[in-house]
Amino acid sequence: MGIEFKPQNKNQNNSITGAAAPLILGLQPSALVDHAARVDRSLLSRIPGEPGGSFPVAAEDLKCILDEVNAHIVASPETASPLKTIAGGSVANTIRGLAAGFGVTCGIIGACGDDEQGRLFIDNMNLYNVDIARLRLKIGPTAQCICLVDELGNRTMRPCLSGATKVEADEFKREDFKGSKWLVLRYAIVNLDVIHTAIKIAKQEGLSVSLDLASFEMVRKFRLPLLQLLESGNIDLCFANEDEAAELLRGEIEQGPEAALDFLAKRCQWAVVTLGPNGCIAKYGKEVVCVPAIKEAKAVDATGAGDLFASGFLYGLVKGLSLEECCRVGSCSGGSVIRSLGGEITPENWQWMYKQMQIQELPIPGPGKLSY
Repeated sequence: MGIEFKPQNKNQNNSITGAAAPLILGLQPSALVDHAARVDRSLLSRIPGEPGGSFPVAAEDLKCILDEVNAHIVASPETASPLKTIAGGSVANTIRGLAAGFGVTCGIIGACGDDEQGRLFIDNMNLYNVDIARLRLKIGPTAQCICLVDELGNRTMRPCLSGATKVEADEFKREDFKGSKWLVLRYAIVNLDVIHTAIKIAKQEGLSVSLDLASFEMVRKFRLPLLQLLESGNIDLCFANEDEAAELLRGEIEQGPEAALDFLAKRCQWAVVTLGPNGCIAKYGKEVVCVPAIKEAKAVDATGAGDLFASGFLYGLVKGLSLEECCRVGSCSGGSVIRSLGGEITPENWQWMYKQMQIQELPIPGPGKLSY
C-alpha cells in the first residue's frame, strides 16, 4: 500500500516570531507563475533565443510570445495543449517538492505582487505547507514565465522579471535565516546583489548553501560572476545539468561532464552533474558515484526535472543518506515530475515516486515533518 498524499491548508498569517525555523529556506527574489503549454517545434523557431534554454525577456516580448502561443494552440489543437498556469520558479519548485513530497519543513524568501498571479503563488505555497512568513507582499506585478514543451518533452523557458516585485538586498534580516540549516539558490545575474547578501547572512547564521546553475544561457553570458561566486568558498552544494556543465568549462582544456564535476568539486563540498536520461554523476570529497535515471519515467515535460532532483538529493542529505542514495532519491523525484505538464508533482506521481523508492529500498518519508 502506498503513502497517501494529503496536502493541508496552512494559516496565511505566518509569523516568524515563536515559530520553529524551517529546516530549508529557498531564496526566490521574485515570486513567479508559469504559463506552460505543449507545442511543436515550428513555434519554437519563432521565439527569441535558442530552444531548450531559459533566459529573461521584456514585458512586451512576454506578451508577443503569449499571443503567438495562443494562436498556435488554436491553429494546432492536435499537437498543442491549452496554457496551464501554476506557481513556479526553480527554487519554489524545489522547496514545494521538499515540503509536499518529503515532509521537510521549508520556507521561501522573496516578494510577490498584489495581483492575481501573486495570490495564486501564495495560495499554492500555503497549500503545500511552505512557510511564507518571509515572503514580502508588495505593490506591483508578479513575475511570469512561459514554459513551452515540445513533442519530446524538452522545455524552452522565457521568464519575464522586468518590473516585477522582488525582495531587495537591504530588506534581509538575520531573523529571516536564524535557525535554518540550508539555503537554496538559483544563479541569476539580475539578482546577484541579493544572492551575495543572502549568502553572507546565511553563513553568519551557520547555514549551508546550495546553488543551481540555472541555464546554459545564463552560464554562457555571465560566466565570470558565476566563477567568482564559486571561488568564494561559500557554496557547499552545486547542481549543474550537462549543458550548463559544458558552458562552465568553455575555454578550459578539460571538457565533459566528469571534468565539470571535478571543477565544481574543487570549489564545493558536494557537486552534482545531471545527465538527463543518462542519470547523474556526483562527488563528495574523494567519493564519486554514477547513478542511472529511472527507466520507467517517460518524459512528458522536462520542466522541473532538475528542481525536483534537487528536492530528493537535499532530502537525502538531511536524512543522512549516502551520496549514492541521495542521487537515487533525486532520480526518483526528478523522474516523477516529468510524467506530467509543469513543475508541480501530481498526487498520482508522488505515489509513483514512493513506489520507485520502495523498489530501491530507500527510506520513504513518514507522515511527520523533518527537522533538527
